[in-house]
Amino acid sequence: MDYGITRERSLELLNQYLPPNLIKHCLASEAVMRALARHFSEDEELWGLTGLLHDLDVELTLDDLSRHTHETVRILRQEGVAEDIIEAIRMHNEHAHDDKRSEPFHHALAAGETITGLIIASALVYPDKKLGSVKPKSVRKRYKEKQFAAGANREIIAECELIGLTIPDFCDLCLKAMQGISDELGL
Repeated sequence: MDYGITRERSLELLNQYLPPNLIKHCLASEAVMRALARHFSEDEELWGLTGLLHDLDVELTLDDLSRHTHETVRILRQEGVAEDIIEAIRMHNEHAHDDKRSEPFHHALAAGETITGLIIASALVYPDKKLGSVKPKSVRKRYKEKQFAAGANREIIAECELIGLTIPDFCDLCLKAMQGISDELGL
């Protein structure tokens, strides 16, 4: 498949538009999406690039959810990025349009990028603040604590069930994916 963009060009765009901490979120989302693609025998590059680019316009839209993804769509269309990637990115933020997620790919991105915050918050409560110290059981426990990492919307994370993964299995898969790039994330 022609994705219309390489990972190298994607990283250039991230460095152009985002500060380091948001780039780390995008890298974590990429790792999660690649792991999900492997799990479901989907196109790992397609899913990975989508996770990597999904929040490209966060600084441009200043967390205005009614605008978030609109600039990303514009930028990626100018780059000639594959429409599958653009549509999944657009759909990960339902606040910006009237459409509802219905495709497994779209649910995977929404749930996958959202759980990264919960996993990072789980790591930060450990004395060493390392992903390697986090046990799957801890993420599952923190998921049930609604006040913990309250910004990690549990309803969106629960969309993993719409793609055939239980919440415990999803937590485990995503934690393992992020632990695999812990050096890049500085955790």
